[in-house]
Amino acid sequence: MTTTVVTGSNRGIGLELCRQASARGDNVYALCRAASKELEALSVHIIDGVDVGADQSIQQLSSRLKGVEIDILINNAGILSRQSLDNLDFDAIRHQFEVNSLGPLKVTRSLLSNLKPGAKVAIVTSRMGSIADNTSGGHYGYRMSKAALNIAGVSLAHDLGSRNIAVVLLHPGYVSTDMTGHSGSVQPDQSVRGLLARIDELTMATSGSFKHMNGETLPW
Repeated sequence: MTTTVVTGSNRGIGLELCRQASARGDNVYALCRAASKELEALSVHIIDGVDVGADQSIQQLSSRLKGVEIDILINNAGILSRQSLDNLDFDAIRHQFEVNSLGPLKVTRSLLSNLKPGAKVAIVTSRMGSIADNTSGGHYGYRMSKAALNIAGVSLAHDLGSRNIAVVLLHPGYVSTDMTGHSGSVQPDQSVRGLLARIDELTMATSGSFKHMNGETLPW
């Protein structure tokens, strides 16, 4: 049985990842700050009190998952705070770096001993972190934090290669969730089907790639 760990699992894309992974037979560990009723209704192991932006929370993670051998780690947790050049909140930008950029790196490092040889690490990022794809500007904290996350993911792909662990960076699409104010053009179930398909097809040969959930390779 495949053991899958998902961060940011109590709502939106994370909740749907837990739902679909559990439905296909994965043994799912759902990591979140606080469980939702929707998450509690699923047949998953809930590990609450996990804030990827808080060092103490991450430091406790390896002991809370002691003995759990992980096949798939999905770093999904993230936050979005919109800023224009005329309305910059630098504290909010810093917080996005803590959660979006450093959070997945901290989680992966904390659970490194849990990852089996042949395991896969998936990082839910955004094409808004693509420099080549930035044609509209704005969203400083989100874009910058996701660009930093992308380079961290590529470094992880190099560093984990000797352990036979593959890494993929995934754009979920513009998904209709609380984070986007339900203004997205893609529903969570459609996005997650694509995300899981991209994870399933990931190999060491494609480790370090940046993929749209629909399979398109995205520019850096």
